[in-house]
Amino acid sequence: MKATIRVTFKPGVLEPQGKAVLHSLHTLGFPGVTQVRVGKLIEMELDAADPEAARADITKMCQELLASPVIENYEIALNGDAR
Repeated sequence: MKATIRVTFKPGVLEPQGKAVLHSLHTLGFPGVTQVRVGKLIEMELDAADPEAARADITKMCQELLASPVIENYEIALNGDAR
């Protein structure tokens, strides 16, 4: 089973990398860009037959390692089904 996890900063969290990219884009001549948010995309293969059990395991992985739940949100998609 293939899983995709998208991790993004929660609204209002200061994100220096996004600010740096925004500044660089303006320097390169793209003044129309008004906001940039940089996140992570994690893809993994799991040896699992039950999607709900896989989702539960991935949720635990996100809470313990892949994301920082205090400042980041995450979305899990199993074989293209985002939740």
